Amino acid sequence: MIGVLAVQGGVREHERALDVCGVEHRQIRRPGQLAGINGLILPGGESTTISRLLDLGGLLQPLRQALADGMPAFGTCAGMILLATEVLDTRADAHQLGAIDITVRRNAFGRQVDSFEADLEVAGVAEAHAPMPAAFIRAPWVERVGEGVETLATVPDGPAAGAVVAVRQGTVLATSFHPEVTGDTRLHSYFAALVGDTGYTHP
Repeated sequence: MIGVLAVQGGVREHERALDVCGVEHRQIRRPGQLAGINGLILPGGESTTISRLLDLGGLLQPLRQALADGMPAFGTCAGMILLATEVLDTRADAHQLGAIDITVRRNAFGRQVDSFEADLEVAGVAEAHAPMPAAFIRAPWVERVGEGVETLATVPDGPAAGAVVAVRQGTVLATSFHPEVTGDTRLHSYFAALVGDTGYTHP
């Protein structure tokens, strides 16, 4: 059972991707709804708004504790920002969950009009024979990768060539881009397999 954080952002798109993968899921809005889930997806949206709603709804500290206890998580775009230990160019009152040791620059690729798509090689998921289409929408990038964090993908060309856009640390996966909007569900399948391997269930 994978939870989809549903306080703001692209919830439905992730639910559709999980449906394609045949994975059970449910929306998470309150602390009590965490019970029994095996992993959590944090969707794209507006990261400062999501962090404020987590705080107001009483989910912030329970999520931090669950992640510290080993709950698998997959964050896309704003979800990556929330999972990071450090965020640049954000509001002073924004909250982070500190689940993956990276420094992220918010809106690094520019405004909505600067959104773009690229084909990525994602280590262990989409190799050279079948690159993954990736949609970048007001996306962050990773400026620092901590010890124990694996870089899974970088931008292959263009002005942002070499920018780190997919990372994993243990049971936590994060991407700058939105795999849920392209119709390619390989990352969702990858995360579901990761969740299954851990055997984690939130009490």
